[in-house]
Amino acid sequence: MKLTRKDILGIQDFSVAEIELVLDTAESFIEVSTREIKKVPTLRGKTVINLFYEASTRTRTSFEIAGKRLSADTINISASTSSMVKGETLIDTAKNLEAMNPDIVVVRHSAAGAPHLLAGLLKQSIINAGDGAHEHPTQALLDMMTIRAKKGRIAGLNVAIIGDISHSRVARSNIYGLTKMGARVSVAGPATMIPRGVETLGVAAYTRIDDAIRGADIVMMLRIQTEREKNNIFPSLREYANHFSLNSRNITLAREDALIMHPGPMNRGVEISPDIADGPRSIILDQVTNGVAVRMALLYLLTGGDE
Repeated sequence: MKLTRKDILGIQDFSVAEIELVLDTAESFIEVSTREIKKVPTLRGKTVINLFYEASTRTRTSFEIAGKRLSADTINISASTSSMVKGETLIDTAKNLEAMNPDIVVVRHSAAGAPHLLAGLLKQSIINAGDGAHEHPTQALLDMMTIRAKKGRIAGLNVAIIGDISHSRVARSNIYGLTKMGARVSVAGPATMIPRGVETLGVAAYTRIDDAIRGADIVMMLRIQTEREKNNIFPSLREYANHFSLNSRNITLAREDALIMHPGPMNRGVEISPDIADGPRSIILDQVTNGVAVRMALLYLLTGGDE
């Protein structure tokens, strides 16, 4: 099977077969990162542009590493060093990049729908690296890869996603992906952070962390996104931590073999206690490792896939 789509814009429109293709391909790239010389010539002669209008460590770095390990020419552009500071629009920036004839443009933007806009305007493949509070498809794919690698399956698992569901593109993409793959998903957070009607996405919603993580196989904690929360939707970080932090007490409600995930960056002591983040159940760094493999897989699949 080949990936026939031009762009990677969200998990919502992915099929189960497409998700499995990406995960299987990513698994085949894990070995490259363990070599003494971490490079294969697969994308030699291809050009990948990382266009990031928001701050990023893991996503941007792993896309850059993924491109370079496949021997692609990788160019990084951030808002602070682009002509955006001179007033250039996103569309004008993208059209100028298109004129330089790259093969793939990876876009992160604070506006939901920005990658979709570019996908309709540019001939190049667009990968959504996070658009506002909408979706973060590559994060969901690496999360599913990590779960499958650790648990041997996704179908039938109980996955609890805890935190700011309303503002989290990670939560939204994971809900789409995990439910398609047969997992049972529960979400929990303050009532002000749970979108109205979220149950229509096939999840159970709670306003107490204990209810969501009871019997969970996977507990996925989310970062408090202070940059997107403008209306003081919870009293204080201390109050939030008292009621929604994952700690040594409430983790006992999950299954004994439950695993802990977090997309990063972590607010230690707020959404997760340090002993849990660094404990034996944590697979947070496995997520980071698998992020490189998933992004290698997507770059590979979008530029041919079977060559």
